[in-house]
Amino acid sequence: MTKTLTATYDGEVLRPDEPLELPPNTRVQISIDIGERQRNESVSFLEVARNLRLEGPADWSTRIHEYLYGFPPDQDE
Repeated sequence: MTKTLTATYDGEVLRPDEPLELPPNTRVQISIDIGERQRNESVSFLEVARNLRLEGPADWSTRIHEYLYGFPPDQDE
């Protein structure tokens, strides 16, 4: 018998989205097809930023104020 189902991996085990009509301790063979992310599933900002593959100068993070506004920040701040 072949049955297709959806499940979520919680970091330790696969959890079926619906109950399975199988007796406990039944051995099964599993093929994994990682589906597309659901529209309502949240995505972290860092994941989105990494996927953009942005390029910039190596010192971007230390001179961000200068790159954004054209001058270094005041030292008094």
